[in-house]
Amino acid sequence: MSVAGLKKQFHKASQLLSEKISGIEGTRLDDDFLDMEKKIDITNKAVTEILSRTTEYLQPNPAYRARLGMLNTVSKLRGQVKATGYPQTEGLLGDCMLKHGHDLGSTSTFGEALVEVGESLKLMADVKDCLDISVKQTFIDPLQLLQDKDLREIGHHLKKLEGRRLDHDYKKKRAGKVPDDEIKQAVEKFEESKELAERSMFNFLENDVEQVSQLAVFVEAVLDYHRQSSEILQGLQSRLQARITAASCIPKREYKPRQVQRSPSELSVVSAAGPAKSTGTSAPRGRPCCRGLYDFEPENQGELGFREGDVITLTHQIDENWFEGTLRGESGFFPISYVQVIVPLPQ
Repeated sequence: MSVAGLKKQFHKASQLLSEKISGIEGTRLDDDFLDMEKKIDITNKAVTEILSRTTEYLQPNPAYRARLGMLNTVSKLRGQVKATGYPQTEGLLGDCMLKHGHDLGSTSTFGEALVEVGESLKLMADVKDCLDISVKQTFIDPLQLLQDKDLREIGHHLKKLEGRRLDHDYKKKRAGKVPDDEIKQAVEKFEESKELAERSMFNFLENDVEQVSQLAVFVEAVLDYHRQSSEILQGLQSRLQARITAASCIPKREYKPRQVQRSPSELSVVSAAGPAKSTGTSAPRGRPCCRGLYDFEPENQGELGFREGDVITLTHQIDENWFEGTLRGESGFFPISYVQVIVPLPQ
């Protein structure tokens, strides 16, 4: 920077410091100008936050956003043009359901339903991808351009105006010590900057219908996304309801325990051993009792553990889900769904 430039910067800093210390107000711009400047400042802040919030709306998971940003940076460094796609949550859930649905197989009603829901969620993820692309092209990119071009240019004019105002006020205050032609030149530059800043703000604010049009396009894209998602979900709901109806019409099969197939050598061992000793699985004669259908491992204090086939003496029904009983000298609670009642409790 030249000596003249350094001197000019010193004058501006000196004037600004003088205004702050003394509280003297510098050259006041007219109310219309100040009103436009305030609206431009609000618009600038609004665009900055809207850009950030729109990205969060489309990509709500901050961890994935960070990972996506890293992968895109790596792709650019490697010269890869195509950016990595954002993993939609609908697609991740759909992949999970498809995997387990296929694992269960076509003989499982639940498995088939999982596959159907998974496929629908994958379709919804595709629709969300289309929303991402549409909103970026028709809303985010134009707003970003608005911020980078028009608002930045206005900001440049306002910053230049403030610098020339300080220079103008400094030289006006030192009238008599500063040559008249320098004061005149400072006044002309100040008025020139004011006109440029005022014109750029006026044109911007008069054409704000463009931003309204971008908002309308954004809402249209979101509406189309929800419309397509709704159609997918409504069709899925109808198909699932049809599955439920069809499954409820199939006659229920009764469980029939199958005899364990023993080899001749095992039969001879069993015969030689004689009758099995009692292990607490015989029903107490006449007393309320039940037989364990599955192994129950107690998880909380006061619960009674047992094995499949154990016969438990019933002492009390706590509620519709729990019995109280005794087994091998121990008493406690256990779930009703784990046992089959042999002799019911008296009503």
